[in-house]
Amino acid sequence: MTDLLYARAQMGLSLAFHIVFAAAGVALPVLMVLSDWKHRRTGDNDYRKLSEKLAKGTAILFAVGAVSGTVLSFELGLLWPEFMGRYGEVIGLPFSLEGVAFFTEAIFLGIYLYGRERVSPNLHLFSGVMVAVSGAASAFFVTLVNTFMNNPSGFTATPAGPVDVQPLVAMFSPGWQYQTTHVLLSSYQASAFAMAGIHAFILLKHPGAAFHKKALSVALPLACITALLQPLVGDLSAKHVAKAQPVKLAAMEGHFHTEVGAPLLLGGLPDVETRTVPGSIGVPKGLSILAFGDPDAEVKGLNDFPRDTWPPVAKVHVAFQVMVGTGSLMALLALVTLWRRWRGREWPHGRGLMRAWLVAGPLGLVALEAGWLVTEWGRQPWIVRGVMRTSEAVTPVPHLAAPFFTFTAVYLFLGVTVLFVLWRQVAGTLPGAADGKVAHGH
Repeated sequence: MTDLLYARAQMGLSLAFHIVFAAAGVALPVLMVLSDWKHRRTGDNDYRKLSEKLAKGTAILFAVGAVSGTVLSFELGLLWPEFMGRYGEVIGLPFSLEGVAFFTEAIFLGIYLYGRERVSPNLHLFSGVMVAVSGAASAFFVTLVNTFMNNPSGFTATPAGPVDVQPLVAMFSPGWQYQTTHVLLSSYQASAFAMAGIHAFILLKHPGAAFHKKALSVALPLACITALLQPLVGDLSAKHVAKAQPVKLAAMEGHFHTEVGAPLLLGGLPDVETRTVPGSIGVPKGLSILAFGDPDAEVKGLNDFPRDTWPPVAKVHVAFQVMVGTGSLMALLALVTLWRRWRGREWPHGRGLMRAWLVAGPLGLVALEAGWLVTEWGRQPWIVRGVMRTSEAVTPVPHLAAPFFTFTAVYLFLGVTVLFVLWRQVAGTLPGAADGKVAHGH
């Protein structure tokens, strides 16, 4: 591996690790506030217990997210100094605003965690709402940076660097509304599905566990709503990509030849040598309809673009198929669950549906990771599309294998530690554990 590949691998590993905690940091406060609100409305202490557990989980994930996010900020400067040196002034504003959102979230999370009996109930609930709002704002501002990297604007490029810089224009680069909404929805969806999967697993073991039925009633509405909204937002995002980044769309779809009435290819693994997609199933005119809303629209293929500007086609196509496939399965499960809810007047807890939610629990995170791989791989070979190549931005410092393996070990340790601590939180809610505490006078 070259130093460029090690730098990309380290950044990719850091992002893949951080995005899980960032997504939970956005979504768990919403679930926490919903639980608290239900406690205040019903007086049911199970909802208070759930909000306390979610608050502790938020604090744990917030701490790890802060560490991994700090590492990422250092990596941007250390691994990609040319990018930060040249375009830092252009896109520095959302980075600064993300810092403000981060500190706001930390302040209100402290009030929420330690102020339950020390401040008024209204202020306590308000602090939880502010944690949720700040977490969403943090993700929003970071995603704006990624939007700029995909569709740079707000400056004039010259050999000496950017001039005529307009920070607000750069911050709200074309497509920002689609990408930010897509990311925020995916954060809520992934976290809600994971929470639903955990409680479905426990209800399969302990069908009468009232606490976990109530926890499921908090997670399922958010999971179902986001699962149904996400395909609609994803469609708008893909239509924007079709117009603004046609080479990325062609890689996502494994589309080599420009066609009128282009078919949509399902599955398969693109072969860039033969420029075919063996194993795929074609839906006639499907790509033209999805990309442009017109069955006879022309869709440009990869052959229309210089070979050295192609993304890694097979990787982008497979990641896109995984994202769309898992998203479709989650939307289908959401429809079934909502139908059962409408028929039964309460959130269903049948064993068949609980098994389905158990299996679907990790799918939100799988879709989240696959979506980010599509975004990042699909922009290659550019770090700022059309302006600066990734190879031009990397540090000249050699021996990047050492930090890559070091950070890999650190992330593995952190990941295992977090899973253990979170499992301890969940284990404390199991019927047997609760009974044991009561028996010992706790």
